[in-house]
Amino acid sequence: MARDRALVENYLSNVFEFEPRDTDLQEAMEYSLLAGGKRIRPVLTLETCRMCGGEVEAALPFACAVEMVHTYSLIHDDLPAMDNDELRRGRPTNHIVYGEATAILAGDALLTAAFEQLTKARLPTDRIVKAVSCLSQAAGSSGMVGGQALDMAGEGRTLELDELELLQLRKTGELIAAAAVLGCIAAGGTLEQQAQVRAYAQTLGRAFQVRDDMLDVTSSQEELGKPVGSDRANGKSTFVTALGLEGCAALVEKLTRQAIEAVNGFQDPGFHIWLAQELAQRTK
Repeated sequence: MARDRALVENYLSNVFEFEPRDTDLQEAMEYSLLAGGKRIRPVLTLETCRMCGGEVEAALPFACAVEMVHTYSLIHDDLPAMDNDELRRGRPTNHIVYGEATAILAGDALLTAAFEQLTKARLPTDRIVKAVSCLSQAAGSSGMVGGQALDMAGEGRTLELDELELLQLRKTGELIAAAAVLGCIAAGGTLEQQAQVRAYAQTLGRAFQVRDDMLDVTSSQEELGKPVGSDRANGKSTFVTALGLEGCAALVEKLTRQAIEAVNGFQDPGFHIWLAQELAQRTK
């Protein structure tokens, strides 16, 4: 994890090195992109590439493209028109520092730059085309953006469990699944392998979100680096409101087992097994 994160941080720190800086746009982009975080998605891309027999360094542009999409989504989610949060990763959110207009543009630019990064991978053209298709579907209206729309539409009313599952699948799960599939694509993995790593990552994403909802109730702002209780304040239904803390804990345990089963057929799934177990127990 530490080795892969170092690769990702080094790559991201140089992405916009030679871009013109006529305004504070690039500074705003880097403010959020280089703010740290768990880097779960890009590391998952790299380790899935390794697990499928590929070279980790070749998958770096794919991995960092996923992180750019994720970062753009956080900038936009924090805006007053969305979740209206003022703290992210222990620092003021992008729009608090740079203003709403620049924050919106920074998010837009990161999303666009993500697809530019996909084209920079030193991989066969057909794999790059597959990667563009994979990430665009995961990030768009049938994926992450569609999930955010469902999230906004659900404010102020109680969502049924199946509605919560669909919201989570799109808003969080699809991008995590894309991160794993991109690693498999980078390695030249088969369609069967892509299906296996997608199943793993989607289940991992479900467990991640359930645990996230639990932490929003049980953790503190200092531990998480962002406001707690915001879901409740915004009138949002969560897995905790639907299942209670004990029910959520049981579901995380079940989903973690399922995620591990999905990758047991690979020759060396050790990292993926460790990651599933680690995320299930995380406290921030």
